[in-house]
Amino acid sequence: MNYNQNHKIAQITESTLIVGIDIAKDKHVARAQDYRGIEFGKRLIFENRIHGYQKLLDWVARLQEKNQKTHVMFGVEPTGHFWKSLAYYLNAKGYDFVLVNPMHVKKAKSWTTIRPQKMIRKTHVLLHRWLRMVDTLYRTFLTVFMPS
Repeated sequence: MNYNQNHKIAQITESTLIVGIDIAKDKHVARAQDYRGIEFGKRLIFENRIHGYQKLLDWVARLQEKNQKTHVMFGVEPTGHFWKSLAYYLNAKGYDFVLVNPMHVKKAKSWTTIRPQKMIRKTHVLLHRWLRMVDTLYRTFLTVFMPS
């Protein structure tokens, strides 16, 4: 196993709160869990605007405090350009933000028993499941480096 794989695996620990976000044009859906897949709270629907992003961070702060998590990792499936403003915002606030390859999300959808009609509402669940996978063969998320 090379350094890059080890580094990716080490990013998610017991103290990490994983937030999977399903990106859309107007409203995003977020879900939080730990590295074992235990979900925290209900899903959060927030707008693709600055006040929606602040709502997300307030929600995450409450979950962090309640569940004693010191690190947060946000993961999204990049759809169009709608993820970019959220990425810039979270990067400016100092949060880890990773992209999950859409092909891997599509493949993960075929592994589930979720009906296709419900899949659109469940993509955020797949994203955080994908982020917490420890199998190095499938550990293919990318850290986003935003220009300053």
